[in-house]
Amino acid sequence: MAVEDLSREVEFQTELRGIPLTFSTTWGLFSPKTVDTGTHLLLEHLAPQEGDTCLDLGCGYGAVGITLAKCDRTSTVYMVDKDFVAVDYARKNAKQNGLQNCHVLLSNGFSHLPDIQFDLIVSNLPANVGKELLHIFLVDAKKHLKPKGRLYVVTISGLRAFIKRNFKAVFGNYRKVKQRGTHTVAMATRT
Repeated sequence: MAVEDLSREVEFQTELRGIPLTFSTTWGLFSPKTVDTGTHLLLEHLAPQEGDTCLDLGCGYGAVGITLAKCDRTSTVYMVDKDFVAVDYARKNAKQNGLQNCHVLLSNGFSHLPDIQFDLIVSNLPANVGKELLHIFLVDAKKHLKPKGRLYVVTISGLRAFIKRNFKAVFGNYRKVKQRGTHTVAMATRT
């Protein structure tokens, strides 16, 4: 493949939760040519509720947040990422999919979020950020969830025991929602 071809923006169409979507991405963002299997698994097993205030933590180009916003136009979806390129593409993708109920912010985890409590926080947690940062994300997620708010994560299955231990330590509960192939979806509820 020529460098000129690699320098062009990547565009693809896909269907998530039965909804046709179009995404623009670029090389350097996670899974730029298609939505990855972990994200598909997470989206298949989320249980959003009408009118939820949602957060897509580490949104990348926005596949999860945009799908949530498209599923329920009465919800308000915040998408955050620490990568300004990802934030630019998430904004572009929200616009090109006709969404008004999305807010995309540059934030390292929860550090630059407005003072908001969420009904639902979702994340495709990266395996390579270190267990310390993953633990910080879980503690911060609990602080930003409303009572009975839900945290859903998908991780590589090698992190399943770590997530189970830390969900129980931080939230006092853990539920393995689905495991398939190399990925596991887990959920915790703020009591």
